[in-house]
Amino acid sequence: MAGVLVLAGCAKDSGGNSSNNASGNAGSCVTATAPSAAAASTTSSAAGAKVDASALRIGLAYDIGGRGDASFNDAAAAGVDKAKADMGVKNVQESTASPTEDEAAKEQRLTQLATGGYNPIVAVGFAYAEAVGAVAPKYPDVKFAIIDDDSVVQPNVTPLVFAEEQGSFLAGVAAVYKSKSCHIGFIGGVNTPLIQKFEAGYIAGAKAASSKVQIEDQYLTPAGDNTGFQDPTKGNAKAAAEIAAGADVVYHAAGASGKGVFQAAKAGNALAIGVDSDQYNQTTVAEYKDVIMTSMLKRVDVAVYDYIQAVAQNNLSSLPKRFDLKVDGVGYATSGGKIDDIVPVLEGYKQEIISGKVTVPATPTK
Repeated sequence: MAGVLVLAGCAKDSGGNSSNNASGNAGSCVTATAPSAAAASTTSSAAGAKVDASALRIGLAYDIGGRGDASFNDAAAAGVDKAKADMGVKNVQESTASPTEDEAAKEQRLTQLATGGYNPIVAVGFAYAEAVGAVAPKYPDVKFAIIDDDSVVQPNVTPLVFAEEQGSFLAGVAAVYKSKSCHIGFIGGVNTPLIQKFEAGYIAGAKAASSKVQIEDQYLTPAGDNTGFQDPTKGNAKAAAEIAAGADVVYHAAGASGKGVFQAAKAGNALAIGVDSDQYNQTTVAEYKDVIMTSMLKRVDVAVYDYIQAVAQNNLSSLPKRFDLKVDGVGYATSGGKIDDIVPVLEGYKQEIISGKVTVPATPTK
């Protein structure tokens, strides 16, 4: 595993101040006793021979929003950028999906990368499942990876999937501990089984910490309409409605639409929780960083980096079957210092999930 990336994602930034409820404050929304955190342990990447991936020509097929979305696609880009710095990758071709393109366009994108000599090819997002299933068999000597989908069963296709519900559970706990009104919100981009995992974990975490929390819960678009991942205006409107209803912490899993959620949080004197990347440190949403209390880290960067490393070493069996809390495949960010006071609480719940004492649902229960 790319331990250096994991450590960077979890590193604390002491430059911010804690806000809202701290653990144990009178009048807190919290009704459950937090589990004890395990003794601190030191994690470091294993020393080993430097991996040379300079011969690889990497194709990167982005989902809607592409590089610069301050979320999912940027996380994939970060993994490739890290591979450039660490493993000498020089040749990368990037291409981005449009919100309304059909399957033929996705197949054409992957085909162009394969015929152009790019190998491996990373398809960023479940929307590429059908296209990867169609194109990969035609190019058996090309290695493909697909993020967020494990439905394509081909010898040259590697799924990179995550336990989004586990990281979102911790986001739900954090929201309860930081809510002054005991009223929180969730904004999903597109109502698909994948995004429902974020929703399910968030609701479960909030309810684990509080028996009295109220939860607003909305999606921007139904399944099949992927514009929900690239519509900040709609994200703003939905989040503003949740804040007007009383929510003072809103978590989004909406890709580039999350910028609108942050806008609404800042305008409504609320807090927001980012997703995928550490959005407190994303330049494209820097003007809203004062309201971003944490982000649920879905370490697409680590998965992409580790995949490139595994291809370079010709050892794909080294990859985990699922990037979960146990392998630091998901987590939470502490940049800005707003949740420093509740890190022991979050670590306690994290250990209970890892140990199996807590099983986080992957489908929402209202």
